[in-house]
Order: sequence, then C-alpha cells, then structure tokens
Amino acid sequence: MAVDSMHLREMEPEDGSEVAELIYASINAWYGLRGLGQPFQGSPKVTEIFHEVYSATGSSRCVVAENARTGRLMGSCFYHPRKTHVGLGIMTVHPNYFGFGAGSRLLEYICRFTDGNGYKALRLTQSALNLDSFSLYNRYGFVPRQAYQDMLLQVPESGLDHEVPGLDRIRDATLDDVPAMAALEMEVSGVSREEDYRLCIGNDLGFWSVSVCEGSGGNLEGFLASSSHPAFNMLGPGVIRTEEQAAALIHTELDRHRGRTPVFLVPVDRYGLVRQMYDWGARNCELHFCQVRGRFQPYQGINMPTFVLETA
Repeated sequence: MAVDSMHLREMEPEDGSEVAELIYASINAWYGLRGLGQPFQGSPKVTEIFHEVYSATGSSRCVVAENARTGRLMGSCFYHPRKTHVGLGIMTVHPNYFGFGAGSRLLEYICRFTDGNGYKALRLTQSALNLDSFSLYNRYGFVPRQAYQDMLLQVPESGLDHEVPGLDRIRDATLDDVPAMAALEMEVSGVSREEDYRLCIGNDLGFWSVSVCEGSGGNLEGFLASSSHPAFNMLGPGVIRTEEQAAALIHTELDRHRGRTPVFLVPVDRYGLVRQMYDWGARNCELHFCQVRGRFQPYQGINMPTFVLETA
C-alpha cells in the first residue's frame, strides 16, 4: 500500500484556517466514530479559537505535518514554552491519516524541542477516553499524575442561588494580581504561567473572565478563569488552596454563564468538592489526566485545568 510521506514545519499565519478545519474535522470524527456526538458545532470558524489564543500569548507555537505530495496538512500540534515547562496543547490528525504515524512525528518533534532547550518538564491534559493517544504519550515517557472529572452544570437563566461560604471573599481579578497568582501556582503546582494570567485578565479576545479569592488577611488564596467562547464554554485555569474556596470560585464563575452549560474539571481525589458539585446538579461527561514527562511536583492544593490554553 502506497503511503504519502510527510514533513514537519512550524505553522505559518496563512495556515490558520486550514489548521482550524483540521481540528474541527479530527475531533468531531474521533468522537463521532465512537457514538459520542460532535464536540464542535457550526463550522470550523469556531476552532479558530486555538490559533487566536495561542497567537495572543506571543510565545506559543504550532508544528504541522504537511503531506509532501499534496501540500495539505495531515496533522498539527500547539505547544507553549513557559518559564518552568513546556505545555503541549491540542494535537490533531486529519481523519484521512488516522493511524499513519503523524501523531508520533509531531510528539517526537516537541519532545526534542523540550529537551534541546533545557526544559525539565513537558505537560498536557489528555482525555482518558482516548486510549490511542494515551498509549502514544505513555510510550514517550508521559506519566498520569492527576485524574479529573469533566463535569457539566446547566446554569439557570436566573442564576445560581446556593448558599456558599466565602462568596464575600471573591472579587474580579486585576493585572495587579498577577504576581500573587504566579506565586500561588508555584507553591501549589510547581509551575508558573504569568503570561496566561495576563492574557485572561486583559481579555483582549473578549471571552475571558477571572475571579480571585482573598484570605482573611487580604492575601490571595485562589483564582479561577472561565471562557464564554462558543467552542469552549469552560471554567479554568484555576489554582486554589482549599475545597471551600474552590466552591466559592466555581459558583462565581458558573454564575457568569447564565442559561448555558459550562464544563469544568475537578480533581477526582477532592471528593468533598465533587460531592458538592453533584448536589448543585452537575453531572460527569468525561475524564481527563494531567500527564507529565519529566519533573513533577505533587499538587499542594487544587488545580483546575482547561484546554485553551492547556493548563495541566
């Protein structure tokens, strides 16, 4: 059987619409083939969010696998060099090339970048449903470090009305909070993502919101962002010290999305928080893993990842 060859290169701005079409087709085909519906609705216009968000950080990159015969893209993967690690974003392969090795080539490229530039860790958030990608990452040295329950909650048009301790300590984040947010995440998770916080709080793209939780002395004890984008109505990223503070932040961010059904990831080992989400009416829709290749610090609090930007 003749198999088209591929070569890898960095994404160019003119590739943006084709990468969006690739993501739209790949993700919808994978879920659709398994009877799980289509996560993306409308048209590939909605998946342009990936290029838009990653481009906005100024340091993120994307590698593409190009068909050497046709010049069309066979696969793509975003990756994000940060101060403390490299984040591996969404990886997709066109349905026509499932099983042809494009994913391995893309991952190998990013692993070489990580190692060659002295980074001690490569991190991602990966679906527990996709055993093919799990096996791929596992072969390249990734280790699952935290499991998450993907939860959905339909927010009434009138908003949430639960009695939640600590709501009086929640306020909107400002850019002045960024140093404290970075210090908190370094303590809780051992990583730093200052440019991500600035991107979300600055909200130049128009769909982010960010809340912070203050302690009794005015110190910052947690933060949680959320996105109202039609392709990603989702909470995260978030880093919080305690379950009670996490509940107050989740309640605040959910209430910003009245009439919608946001997704949010809760660590499976924080059962008190999980139980509270069930009591509010949340239900599970998927499971994800924080996977790390290289250095990892066990979480000293609660990490709530998202997929744009990836925040394992």
